[in-house]
Amino acid sequence: MSPGAACPTLIVVSGPPGAGKTTLAHALATMIGCPAICRDEIREGIVHAGTPDRDLLHTYRTFVDTVSGLVRAGVTVVAEAAFQNGLWRPLLELPASVRVIRCVVTPDIARERVAARGERAAHPGRPVAADTWRPISGDFATLLVDTDHGYSPGIDDIVQFAARNGRRRRGTAALGPQ
Repeated sequence: MSPGAACPTLIVVSGPPGAGKTTLAHALATMIGCPAICRDEIREGIVHAGTPDRDLLHTYRTFVDTVSGLVRAGVTVVAEAAFQNGLWRPLLELPASVRVIRCVVTPDIARERVAARGERAAHPGRPVAADTWRPISGDFATLLVDTDHGYSPGIDDIVQFAARNGRRRRGTAALGPQ
């Protein structure tokens, strides 16, 4: 990041499979005016290119490198993935204001959504169930968004939360259902 440049915001959209993360990430990116980098879309591209990636580490590295490069260039980014395990920690330590949006969904609705999308290269095997998925932990500004039927809180409130910028302001916004 160049001296004097504004601190970019890393907007992390996380949640279990079937929670509507990708749809929300693209809507946010459009409304904020920044790129959405989605792990599953990178995975689809890698699979369609014929690149071997059985353990998903190539996908992970490409995702992390892309998001990291943009943030280090001073670009605000919406990064979307399940963000469940410690592998994701390097992204959360970037020089950015981190805003976490955690999509929450009823397990039955998540199962219906996963079944409706069918087999896709980005989703090999059986995905983690919504009721066993574990969110990233840390002291990050976090907004819970119920995605069962639309968004609660509404999209305008989500955009307002995501677009707030500041040097590593942390805490939890309890605007969504817990």
